[in-house]
Amino acid sequence: MGQSTSTLKFSKQMIAAESYESVDVFDVNGDKQADLVSGAFWYEGPDFFKRHYIGEVKRHEEYYDDFSTIPMDVNGDNLTDFVTGGWFGGTIVWRQNPGNDKQWTEHVIAECGNVETTRSWDVDGDGFPEIIPNTPNKPLVIYQLQKDAGGKPLGMFSKTQIYDKQGHGLGFGDVNKDGRGDFILPTGWLEAPKNWKTEKWIFHPEFDLGTASVPVIITDVNKDGLADMIVGQGHGYGLHWYQQVLEKKNRSWKKYTIDSLNSQYHAMIWTDITGDGKEELVTGKRYRAHNHNDPGANDPIGLYYFTWNGNSFVKNIINYGKLGEAVGTGIYFSLTDLRGTGRKDIIVAGKQGLYILYNDGQK
Repeated sequence: MGQSTSTLKFSKQMIAAESYESVDVFDVNGDKQADLVSGAFWYEGPDFFKRHYIGEVKRHEEYYDDFSTIPMDVNGDNLTDFVTGGWFGGTIVWRQNPGNDKQWTEHVIAECGNVETTRSWDVDGDGFPEIIPNTPNKPLVIYQLQKDAGGKPLGMFSKTQIYDKQGHGLGFGDVNKDGRGDFILPTGWLEAPKNWKTEKWIFHPEFDLGTASVPVIITDVNKDGLADMIVGQGHGYGLHWYQQVLEKKNRSWKKYTIDSLNSQYHAMIWTDITGDGKEELVTGKRYRAHNHNDPGANDPIGLYYFTWNGNSFVKNIINYGKLGEAVGTGIYFSLTDLRGTGRKDIIVAGKQGLYILYNDGQK
């Protein structure tokens, strides 16, 4: 793996000192400005100085029980709500945007067991995402927002269990190039049937990914026409990509190291951050993921993007250092163009606080 200081310049702005670990960006109040939503507060754009109270988020020692921020108009009132969930409460919920400064009402979607984090993917290809929590040692369940005949959301979710047990880590993408999205679990992948609700998903136990990231990225890294995987270790050292090798319908996976020097690669985003038309991997350390109990917990923290040079990944350091000098990713973060520059900025929440790293382009 090569390594360099980022060729992009970033300006860091601290927004809040609270230690929520999830943040996303959407227009809360309908003023056509992007706002930040994290934990018990939302921060009004474009300067994010004025904050508004959403409602209580329960705290358990160092953790707030708020492990995702998924924007979604759940009840069809043209206001953006969001979906979250927590490890300690064992539930996924949606918080209803009131359209004013009142507190947001919390609605339980399901009591599903300990939620590592939650993601949304369009499983059925209808243009609207489903909700999928990562609940280690519990079933893999898809929650689908219900809509009326005209397509208006009804504020309710249906539940479809597709596998009896999952572990730490979850990904979604078309592994076998049949046009249907499959799920990656730490010990194998689930092949999607033609009808994902009524037919059986086929499990292929082809690998062991350890305490894998959420998400596991599914993409054709080396452009050979086969889907590969990018996997971080959420609670240990290591970031790897797995090349899919297909020989006479026999599939195997060849493991390559991207970075072995840093730990707690828990969350990641595959996107074009450099503006060159190619996707890069943006990730970093989830600071104090298991408080002080993970390998590398006392190491410096950092945020990085990795570019593919045709043969391997090159690590570009956005920031790296001790607490107060650098930031990591938390468990759920966002890349969004906040200033209309055409460049994607990085918004991260974590036990180190809430920050924006504005993308100022090439140095």
